[in-house]
Amino acid sequence: MPSDFAPGEIVYVMIRNPHAQNVANVQEAAVVRHPESPHELALFLYETYYPLTDEIAVYKTKEEAEQAYQEAFGVPEMSDRYYG
Repeated sequence: MPSDFAPGEIVYVMIRNPHAQNVANVQEAAVVRHPESPHELALFLYETYYPLTDEIAVYKTKEEAEQAYQEAFGVPEMSDRYYG
């Protein structure tokens, strides 16, 4: 899968909130060369480099990522939303 991407691409991943495991969202990330291993690709997200491996679900479009999110977590009910 890492070979499916090139440096400079914008991709989308699902990120879980480390403080609330039932909370996740779709986040934009950049594919870059890993600064410590220039022959490897990484995801640059939240000012951090993450190795681009088959263990991370990466989507080329936001729509694909949101579809996968809905399949994994469902669509939130109106009563589940917090406004405030």
